[in-house]
Amino acid sequence: MEALTDWYKLWNQLCEIQNKAFGRKKEYAEDDFWKHKARHFDKMVDERWEKPDSSRDFLIQKLKDNPGATLLDIGAGTGKWSLLVSPYAAKVTALDPSLAMQEILKEKIQKQGINNIDIVTGIWPEDDVASHDFVLASHSMYGVADFKAFVDKMSATATKACIMLLRAPFADSVMAIASRHVLGQPYDSPNFQVAYNALLGMDIYPDVIMEEAGTWPAWTHDSFEEALDDLKNRLGICDTSQYDDFLSDLLEKHLILKDCKFVWPSGNRSALVYWEV
Repeated sequence: MEALTDWYKLWNQLCEIQNKAFGRKKEYAEDDFWKHKARHFDKMVDERWEKPDSSRDFLIQKLKDNPGATLLDIGAGTGKWSLLVSPYAAKVTALDPSLAMQEILKEKIQKQGINNIDIVTGIWPEDDVASHDFVLASHSMYGVADFKAFVDKMSATATKACIMLLRAPFADSVMAIASRHVLGQPYDSPNFQVAYNALLGMDIYPDVIMEEAGTWPAWTHDSFEEALDDLKNRLGICDTSQYDDFLSDLLEKHLILKDCKFVWPSGNRSALVYWEV
């Protein structure tokens, strides 16, 4: 009988691979990774949010059912979630380490005349924040290697419930096939499947809502070579050509050339994970 997967260890290992990948692709030396990327990120999220999303509906309904509730938004970024829930919450705390992200949120708060969002500079789970009724982490946990510490702090800070949103990769995606071949398992980065099993190991049995509106936007690259380089970077194998033949063949089978761009098939959807404390 094979040994059971250590989901915490797997999360840690995938975080290391992803953090190295982002490090390799970092174009600027400033401490704030988002200094030159925040507005592009904000535009990208705006485009994704043009579609309806069951996760947003779920969170708004929770706040409507709990009038006067407070919410902590971990890794708030440019504040899409904080702005969304502010009409339904007594107070929202937007926690983020990036001043570039915060600046965009401040502009939106001022433009919309919102007075119940507090912006706090900090890193989760290192920095302490006062208790809130609801604690939200939307795709902000991927760079934190200690998943248990991240979740424990959420549960300790929430007085009512915790909500996480994570990407849920398809089992037959290009990245899953490549990961099985290179890494021996189908996950190239931290995700819902790993997190859910880790939560069960913490005696947390959350509700799950899968995004109804479909998949994440497809990745695109200007050249086949760029797509291959990005794939290798994501798998942490930039320094070897051992898998190049397999990965090249995989991309040739699945990528589509459209409008002079190499387009990947969509490989993710979002999952909302909710548990009461």
